[in-house]
Amino acid sequence: MSSVARDATQSNIFKSMKDITFDQTISHQCGVTMNDSVEARAIAEFMGKKPGVTVTYQPAMIRIDGDGKLIFKMDEISEYLGREMTAEIFEVNTSTHYGRMVRVDDNQVILFGNMEEVFEYI
Repeated sequence: MSSVARDATQSNIFKSMKDITFDQTISHQCGVTMNDSVEARAIAEFMGKKPGVTVTYQPAMIRIDGDGKLIFKMDEISEYLGREMTAEIFEVNTSTHYGRMVRVDDNQVILFGNMEEVFEYI
């Protein structure tokens, strides 16, 4: 934005650090965002049947959110998909995630919303 335009609006999108406040609540949510694909749709449909899981479909992506933790078991997803799903294919389909991701073994990927639960895996 030019200085002329900024002077005209008298607004600034940036805040000083002294003006920024942080909410002290802790979320125990976790989730993944996947590019829309055959595999991602199968994972979303399968995970959407689990309690506490929310699936959101967007035009080019699918988001899977959970409270506490999400457990992705490759053998269960493979059975639902009708072909092999590996942890590697799962990670390729996952464009991003939030929470703490732990690959327990070749069959299981867990996302944790609570950091303290991760400690048993590290």
